[in-house]
Amino acid sequence: MLKVAPSILSADFAKLAKEIVDVERGGADWLHLDVMDGRFVPNISIGIPVVASVRRVTDMFLDVHLMILEPVRYAGRFCDAGADLVSFHVEADTPEGIEKAIASVKEKGKKVGLVLKPATPAEAVDPWLEQLDMVLVMTVEPGFGGQKFMTDMLPKIRRLREMIDLRNPGCVLETDGGIDAVTAPLVADAGCDMAVAGSAVFGKSDRGAAIRAIRGC
Repeated sequence: MLKVAPSILSADFAKLAKEIVDVERGGADWLHLDVMDGRFVPNISIGIPVVASVRRVTDMFLDVHLMILEPVRYAGRFCDAGADLVSFHVEADTPEGIEKAIASVKEKGKKVGLVLKPATPAEAVDPWLEQLDMVLVMTVEPGFGGQKFMTDMLPKIRRLREMIDLRNPGCVLETDGGIDAVTAPLVADAGCDMAVAGSAVFGKSDRGAAIRAIRGC
């Protein structure tokens, strides 16, 4: 069954603690936090203090997605702030930089993931696949919420499912972008374990019903 990680990017930040409690009670599996630096992507969102604040109000698994250049500079600090898993983009640094960023998260005893933009092939994670706890496929261009799901990403998801099953079966395959009750079955059928959903959860008055609709139960 597909698991669901609501993205706080679509939450009401004026009452963020209540929003988090609401999705936790609604049965969310993880909580997704998008960190943007205005350089790797053309937007700025939250940073380390917000992650630390979220950690204080929930015991949920915090899935922190870094959309920042040279993630090795901050990955460890997000672990210290309370992230349970830190993921970052293969496109955000050199292979040597990515290797160091992975090591910095592992040194903190936390889980680590790599993220692929839509134009980046599945094989880009190949050098590190055995080290990863998660691979995240972007099904929209990273940087903004509310975009339309890109159906042409489904073959990439299927390819990653094959790679993960062969070489690292414990690795979670996650997708992010345009996920709702209509598109969730597509990614589940393609092999995803976890789906990030923003407005499809936080844009609904009944968050539990929204999560169940995405999960398909």
